[in-house]
Amino acid sequence: MAVFDLVSRRWVLRVLWELSRAEAPLTFRDLKARCADMSSSVLTRRVAELREARLVERVEGGYVLSDLGDGLVASLEPLTDWSAAWAAAMRFTASHRGGSGPPLVCLHGFTDTWRTWELVLPELERHHDVLAPTLVGHAGGPPLEGEVTRTLLADAIERAMDDAGFETAHIVGNSLGGYLALQLAARGRARSVVALAPGGGWTEGDESYKETLDFFAALQQQVKAIAPRAEALLASPEGRRRATQFTTVNFEHIPAELLVHQTHAVAACEGVVPMGEYVKREGYQLDAERIACPVRVVWGTEDKILAWPSSAVRYRDDWLPHADWVVLEGVGHCPQLDIPLETARLIVDFTAANP
Repeated sequence: MAVFDLVSRRWVLRVLWELSRAEAPLTFRDLKARCADMSSSVLTRRVAELREARLVERVEGGYVLSDLGDGLVASLEPLTDWSAAWAAAMRFTASHRGGSGPPLVCLHGFTDTWRTWELVLPELERHHDVLAPTLVGHAGGPPLEGEVTRTLLADAIERAMDDAGFETAHIVGNSLGGYLALQLAARGRARSVVALAPGGGWTEGDESYKETLDFFAALQQQVKAIAPRAEALLASPEGRRRATQFTTVNFEHIPAELLVHQTHAVAACEGVVPMGEYVKREGYQLDAERIACPVRVVWGTEDKILAWPSSAVRYRDDWLPHADWVVLEGVGHCPQLDIPLETARLIVDFTAANP
C-alpha cells in the first residue's frame, strides 16, 4: 500500500511525530532543529512528499498536520505503543556477570532489575567477579510459577550462585534485595553483606508496611498507563525528576535510557500483586541469630519509600544492633543511583576489610 511505502521512508515518521507534538505551526528551521541529524535536502524532500500526500499543509507561520495527517498519527498510536513494549521486553535480560576478583552478588529492589547497579558496576568490577541477577517475578528474571513462599526468592538466588560457581560471596542488596541478602547470610552463603535500606525493618506491630506494598501496586497501574510513552516523557529534566521522586534526591546524572528501562520494568513486574499480598499476610521473618558474617547497613535520611529511621527499627533494635550502620544525609532510597561513586566505595571498602 502506498501509505506504508511513504511512512517507511527514513525521517517521515519523525516529521509527522514532531508536527503532532507541536502546539503551533513549525517553520522549516523549527523542523530542522527538532530533527537535528537530518540534512536540509532530505527534510525538503520529505516535507514535499508529505504535502503531496496531503498529510502536511503549509499555513501562515509554518507547517501543520492536515486532518488526514492527524488521522494517520492517531491510527499509528497503537503500533507505537506496541513497539515500545516490544523494545522494552527485548531489553530485559536475566542477569549480568563481569569483573574479576572475589565473588560479589548484587540484588535489586522490588519492581526493579539488575540494571539498577549499572552506575556502580565499573567500580565494583575492578575489585570483584560480579553477578547481578534479576529476581523471580521481575522483568527479565525467572517467571513466577506457583504460589509465593517465604523461600521462593532466596532459593532462586542460591541456584544462580550455584550456577555461577559461588559457594559463598559478598552480597549487596537494595530494599527487597537487602532483605534477601540478609536471608542468604542466615543460610551461610554470604562472606559479608552491605544492605542498602533493606526491607522488612518495621517494628513488630507496625502495620505501615502494608501501605508501602499497596503503594507499589498502585504505582504499577499508573506506570502501565504511561510506559508506552516513557521515552518521550523522560526526555525532559522535569520528566526524569518525576520518575525518580521516590528513589533518589540527585537525578541529573542518571541516563534517561536507564530510567526508561526501569519504567518498563515496573510495568512488567508480574510479582507486584502476588508477592505483596503474600507479605501482607505473612509479614517479614529473618533468622538474624544465624547471621555470622560482617554486615553494613546503609540508609538515606531522605528515603521516601522506607523512611529513616522508622523503617529500620527492627534491624537496629533487634536483628542487627551490632552491624556497621552508615546514615547518608540527603540521600534517597536507592544510593546506588543517587550517589553511585560514594556507594561503590562503601561497598568495596567493606568487602576489602572483610575478605
